[in-house]
Amino acid sequence: MSNGITVELEAALPFIRDEELTILEPQVKQIHHQLHAKSGVGSDFLGWVDLPLNYNQEELAVLKNAAAQVKEEAEVLVVAGIGGSYLGARAALEMLSPYFPPGVDGPGAYPQVIFAGHHLSGTYLQELLAYLAEKEFCLNVISKSGSTTETAVAFRFLRKLAEEKYGKEGAKSRIFVTTDPHSGALRRLAEEAGYQTFNIPADVGGRYSVLTPVGLFPLAVAGLDVDQILAGAVKAYQDSAVAEPAKNSAYQYALLRYLFHQKGKKVELMVTYEPSLYYFTEWWKQLFGESEGKAGKGLFPAGVNFTTDLHSLGQYIQDGQKILFETVLQVVRSKAALVLPAEENDLDGLNYLAGRQIDEINAQALQGTILAHQDGGVPVMVIKIPELSAYYFGYLVYFFEKACAMSGYLLGVNPFDQPGVEEYKQNLFALLGMAGYEERRGRILARLAKAEQP
Repeated sequence: MSNGITVELEAALPFIRDEELTILEPQVKQIHHQLHAKSGVGSDFLGWVDLPLNYNQEELAVLKNAAAQVKEEAEVLVVAGIGGSYLGARAALEMLSPYFPPGVDGPGAYPQVIFAGHHLSGTYLQELLAYLAEKEFCLNVISKSGSTTETAVAFRFLRKLAEEKYGKEGAKSRIFVTTDPHSGALRRLAEEAGYQTFNIPADVGGRYSVLTPVGLFPLAVAGLDVDQILAGAVKAYQDSAVAEPAKNSAYQYALLRYLFHQKGKKVELMVTYEPSLYYFTEWWKQLFGESEGKAGKGLFPAGVNFTTDLHSLGQYIQDGQKILFETVLQVVRSKAALVLPAEENDLDGLNYLAGRQIDEINAQALQGTILAHQDGGVPVMVIKIPELSAYYFGYLVYFFEKACAMSGYLLGVNPFDQPGVEEYKQNLFALLGMAGYEERRGRILARLAKAEQP
């Protein structure tokens, strides 16, 4: 089994001149050393860089024991969090779980993992509460501050249900809090109530936190091999620990996307041919969107699932504005061995494919699409994943984190803050009447009233 992924650039390099790559090598090496010395902009949030190597083994053992407790007590684990507090875990669960999983009953079964607190839909929350009322459940609330509106609203309802169902003392052993190790509203609440807590390292931002208890606790509850996830991340660390771009696939990917940005490309499409990678794309979108979308810079990260979206967006990708390039995630070894049977009358005309595996047909669709899009002026990078496993999930997470940091620094932005997200939060607090936001509320209401005037 290969221990890493490979990045194929044959369908992208014709759009780049060799000297464009060469001239950036000194800058890439400088950024590499800044990352590992933790001396660049945003250095307070570079704890993820060596996290796989230095993972706290005592904390990991406690996490696994708590996951085993949840398995014994619950049919459902509800994970309340938003953005980086849920996308990584959901990506892993979608990637590594069966499309049609068995029920939670029976020997060896693991609790169902359900997500909440990632939007403000009253309908979703009401139906979730009704569903949980008939289930044995535990709750994992994830927030560094504890004041994120979406998550805090959901947690209030979920905690109330747990206390009504199990009593305050019984609920205490069923609620797990993942938050800042020292401060914040959620940390204070957890300590006052006596909930078991897991730490989000102070120097790891939300979208880089999937390899912390933020992601690992729900995944351990679901029965995924967190040791293999961390092992894959360690291998990705080792493979990306060299400064030379020619020997570092993560930096090659970062370099090309930077050059395409400089050449006027505005959109990067992450393309998958396996539906289970949908939420991995969602995690990737947040990672790059929040890290690079600043100061009028950054590529817009979007995702498509082929061949499905070839029947809706394929026309635009092929013949529309040349504002995008593609990054394809290709799974080399499939879990399936489904062979197309022959039929005597061949009314559907598919007998020429009889005897071939469906995934072989899918692979040829991938290759044919790459050639067509390249001929249509769309650069394509291909990231080959040997198989969908916990090991390669961990590898991909670290690979993209490292590439994102490099890409952000090349753009000249801080890849570890998100000032635009804070702006919407301030407006939300003002509109909802939070104390301390009276002046902003007045300005917003005056602005809205002016807009309504004929």
